Amino acid sequence: MDDEVLIGADGMRRCPWAHLAPEYQEYHDREWGRPVGSERRVFEKLCLKAFLSGLSWLTILRMRDGFRRAFADFDPSVVARFTDTDVARLLGDSEIVRHRGTILGTIGNARAVERLWDDGMSLAGLLWSFEAPAGDPPPTVAALPAWTPESAAFSRLLHRRGFCLVGPTTVYAVMQALGVVNDHLAGCRFRVVRDDQRRAFIRPRAAGDL
Repeated sequence: MDDEVLIGADGMRRCPWAHLAPEYQEYHDREWGRPVGSERRVFEKLCLKAFLSGLSWLTILRMRDGFRRAFADFDPSVVARFTDTDVARLLGDSEIVRHRGTILGTIGNARAVERLWDDGMSLAGLLWSFEAPAGDPPPTVAALPAWTPESAAFSRLLHRRGFCLVGPTTVYAVMQALGVVNDHLAGCRFRVVRDDQRRAFIRPRAAGDL
């Protein structure tokens, strides 16, 4: 794969990975890097990135509707009450990645989100509290970090709060996807779009925005 911005058939300059499949282009153009403050969507992204282990993100994207059906549209208050019967159901669901450890981890993480709420905190707000000042636009995919000091710190906090499957690399991928950082490459048309969206975005607070 080329490492720099490429021009598509529509004349639009995009990050190179967006040209690998139509689903990637749709995700790149409409979602990746767009700021998100929804508690449910932040929880969803943490969960889906955990299921990614050993797979391509394209596989997860193609299964996303199945995941949403299986996990109650990633409503933490519902997933937190899943039982052994639900685990058995999920392990038999061909529309998701059927990995027992990740399924159990997702249920455990929903319960950890509820504990945050009980303490008056917001998962989305905590995520955005680790936003760092914008740096120079990355010129190539190779220039993108696998993790940052902010993602490592957020990972440590999540682990202390009882979350699992949230290492610094996973957490950084979530930050990229949800617009906490803008990692569209220099020259990508959507870097400008995301910068505009981030300027207009009202950041959720770590507490009180539930």
